[in-house]
Parts: sequence; C-alpha cells; structure tokens
Amino acid sequence: MNTAIARLSGLNAVIAYPVNKLQSLSQLGMRLYTSWMFFPAGLLKIQDWGTTLFLFEEEYAVPLLPPELAALMGTFGELVFPVLLSLGLFSRGSALGLFLVNLVAVISLEFVPPAAMGQHLLWGLALFVIIVWGPGRFSLDYLLDFLVVRHTSHQV
Repeated sequence: MNTAIARLSGLNAVIAYPVNKLQSLSQLGMRLYTSWMFFPAGLLKIQDWGTTLFLFEEEYAVPLLPPELAALMGTFGELVFPVLLSLGLFSRGSALGLFLVNLVAVISLEFVPPAAMGQHLLWGLALFVIIVWGPGRFSLDYLLDFLVVRHTSHQV
C-alpha cells in the first residue's frame, strides 16, 4: 500500500514540476484575456456617451446608484482596471474592481441569455483566481515587490 502511494506521489511530482513552470504564464493569460473582454466595452461607452446614459437610465437597473453615477463608475472601471490588470499593476485591486463591474452587469439586467451568463461566469472565475493567487511573475506588482524587498534588505 505504501509503495503504491509513494509511486503515485512520485508521478504527481514528475507531472507537477513542468506544469508549475506555467503558473505565471497562465496568470498573465487570465489577466490579458479578462482585460480584453472589458476594455472594448469601456471604449464603446465613451464613443457615444448619450447612448450610454440612455442605457443606464432605461435598460440597466443598477441598484442604489443614480444612472449617471453608475454609467460613470462602470465606464471608469472598464477603462482603467483592464489597463492596470494588463500591466500587472495593482492587480488584485483591479481584478476586484472588474469582478464587481461584472457582478453589477449581471444583476442589473432583467434577463441574461445563457451564453452571456456563461461568459460572465468565466470572467468572474478568472478574476477571482487573480484576486486569490495574484498576478504572477510577469507583472509590475511582482517587480515592485522584488525591488521593495531588495531595497529593505539592503537597509538592514
């Protein structure tokens, strides 16, 4: 029994070693993918602000916020957070901001088609992973953390 467990554990280690090298690359992929999903929506909103305001007044039922403020906050979130997330700067906060934008988008519509709901769930899951696991090594957050640790270790 112990031999079988040891073999399975060894096999797991053989598989895990090369796959673990892909973690930061997958985190970068999730950051870029979700950013690409939100940024064009923000650009569309600022191209025709009158239509954007109309939609927030008539179509989207954002709870607790006046339509103008909801439109401004949603547009800001869709334009600023994706840029920060792509760069890996303030990644967890940006991912949390986009997670909330995504959540509000789902709850503010009376009906979300199943295909669209699937997309929102995928984006929400990717953003949640970034919030929990961080942006990975290919990020400005990682570089800044490295520089801060290096700087503080030289001061001691």
